[in-house]
Amino acid sequence: MRRPLVALTLAAALLVTAACGSDSSTDEAGGTDDVTDVTVGIIPIVDVAPIYLGEEKGFFAKRGINLTMESGQGGAAIVPGVVSEQFQFGFSNVTSLLTAQTADVPVQIVANGVASTGNPEADFGGVVVREDSPIQTAADLAGKKVAVNTLKNIGDTSVRESVRKAGGNPDDIEFVEMAFPQMPAAVEGGQVDAAWMVEPSLAIAKDAGGRVVAWNFVDTAPNLTVAVYFTSTKLAQENPELVENFQEAMAESLSYANAHPDEVRTVLRSYTDIDQAILDAMTLPMWPAEINRASIERVAELGLADGVFESEPDLDALLP
Repeated sequence: MRRPLVALTLAAALLVTAACGSDSSTDEAGGTDDVTDVTVGIIPIVDVAPIYLGEEKGFFAKRGINLTMESGQGGAAIVPGVVSEQFQFGFSNVTSLLTAQTADVPVQIVANGVASTGNPEADFGGVVVREDSPIQTAADLAGKKVAVNTLKNIGDTSVRESVRKAGGNPDDIEFVEMAFPQMPAAVEGGQVDAAWMVEPSLAIAKDAGGRVVAWNFVDTAPNLTVAVYFTSTKLAQENPELVENFQEAMAESLSYANAHPDEVRTVLRSYTDIDQAILDAMTLPMWPAEINRASIERVAELGLADGVFESEPDLDALLP
């Protein structure tokens, strides 16, 4: 997240409340006649491909959900948008939501979003260096300048864990905030010593000769749950049927995406401008229907130790 949580909470309070509308119509997929308009705040990245597939396949429509995706700049916009009911649901990485929970922002996780492949040789996120860099292992990142997309978030927490596991000291890493699309050129040009990237930036950097020296998601926890879908505590309490329908549709969408990687690459063309060669070369993440609670507990533990959270997150309050 790019704003302090105090600002985030104030932003949530200032946003205008927009209740979800509903009407009555016939569902062509054979579902309910009662249709609810639902807006989901997302970031247009590889991770959210299943929700686009689910809409395309009618998984939401058959449960009475008329789905609209609205792009946000990141969690700093999506979290307060969900709290204010501008969005009924949102997508965010787990560290951002753990941070929100410790600041008493009233949100609740409702469905899985995206997970690491768990493969120490091929994941959808990794730390990249130039081909001729003297950095050979994660331990060599100690004392170096490393780019992450957001400071004090899941990127630097997981990179630190990679360095620890390789026997290095992560305390003096200089983390630099940088947007993912800028990272391949920054590594190649020497502006940073290394960068934590996710797809498609990872495939772009590898295509230019970059080397992966750490698979930080894999190092953090087996089959790490990286991001999730969430709603406001208010909506979860007032409209549990809608939440349940959304959960069921997301579970079907996630399972379908896992089983149809070719269709994932096709749907990505509908909301991104990723070059076809990069689309074909990318390592896709995993989309399990179930949230890996143990992996989120590990992220919370590491974030607390690294000073990302001011207090210990309450996972029971956040997780379904």
